[in-house]
Amino acid sequence: MSEEFYRMKRLPPYVIAEVNAMRAAARAAGEDIIDLGMGNPDLPPPPHVIDKLIEVARKPDAHGYSQSKGIPGLRKAQANYYGRRFGVDVDPETEVVVTMGSKEGLASLATAITAPGDVVLAPNPSYPIHMFGFILAGATIRSVPTTPDDNYFRSLDRAMAFTVPRPSILVVNYPSNPTAETVDLAFYERLVAWAKENKVWVLSDLAYSELYYDGNPTPSILQVPGAKDIAIEFTSLSKTYSMAGWRIGFAVGNKQLIAAMSRVKSYLDYGAFTPIQAAACAALNGPQDIVQKNRELYHKRRDVLVESFGRAGWDIPAPPASMFAWAPLPPALKEMGSLEFSKQLLTHAKVAVAPGVGYGEDGEGYVRIAMVENEQRLRQAARNIRSYLKSMGVNTPAKGAA
Repeated sequence: MSEEFYRMKRLPPYVIAEVNAMRAAARAAGEDIIDLGMGNPDLPPPPHVIDKLIEVARKPDAHGYSQSKGIPGLRKAQANYYGRRFGVDVDPETEVVVTMGSKEGLASLATAITAPGDVVLAPNPSYPIHMFGFILAGATIRSVPTTPDDNYFRSLDRAMAFTVPRPSILVVNYPSNPTAETVDLAFYERLVAWAKENKVWVLSDLAYSELYYDGNPTPSILQVPGAKDIAIEFTSLSKTYSMAGWRIGFAVGNKQLIAAMSRVKSYLDYGAFTPIQAAACAALNGPQDIVQKNRELYHKRRDVLVESFGRAGWDIPAPPASMFAWAPLPPALKEMGSLEFSKQLLTHAKVAVAPGVGYGEDGEGYVRIAMVENEQRLRQAARNIRSYLKSMGVNTPAKGAA
């Protein structure tokens, strides 16, 4: 009975959990930790969304089992979103399913379409579910780069030429978590053509669709004519409307994939709580000023982060999208590695970040910084980090960081 369970043996230790445990212990000891580790929005949902949740929750008939694939009104609201945001026509009956966050959606689809031994192409570094949803379903992962350049497509071609069995699924995630990299529509056009030629399903995670900066809206793969022949896309209300804990997301696209996923979900769950689904309708159908407001707020935080950390002696590239900065370790401390550097920052600067190696071996040398604290706290983090860097003998600018 001491033998480890099969699927547990396929999961490595969750590296980020080490830093999370240290953060929790520090807070329990009364330390003031500036938490830039988890992408957990600190903003509230729009008031009218909360009002709708309360209104529907008061109804006596709102507390039974819901529909696993989502109530019709919510699927229609998501189809309307795709129409107005991307100009894409979506059938709410056959091309939309509601998920309990995009993370659950990806895991359910992996269960539905993956056979043991299948090969899945996933980016490295990437958000863990992009790899481990399929590993749990019995698949094998072949890594491809995250950076969307010509080398990316060369890697795809090499994977098809030299992998047995040939890969059948490709996961893409732009804006990327953790790297914040983005793509244009030309990238998706090339990707759709490649996927059709190689008979590969494409799973696009578009969780950060509305957190874009500098006036460059993120495209959807479904904007490419014919993309629905091979692609499905996941979106979420978590970041767009600050509804992370509500666990509402969507899968949209290919009818065959949607049907397979809906069937698996019908065995696994009864759908999200009906009042939450009704409130999600209010978010998608109601005033959209909150989306612009949140985008502007994260944009300001990004600028404060880059500016204040830079003055502290740590140069960080400005992310073009998402709620994350993908920060290379200060050159003088690079040999420390991302996990040890994250621990040092927590211990000595009281700042929590996520070690890049937790997102795959190609994430080594970086940390992910979540912009989930206000501007004042970001400047305080910069001051703390400046003191730490100075104590480590790193040359810092003469003036303070804020």
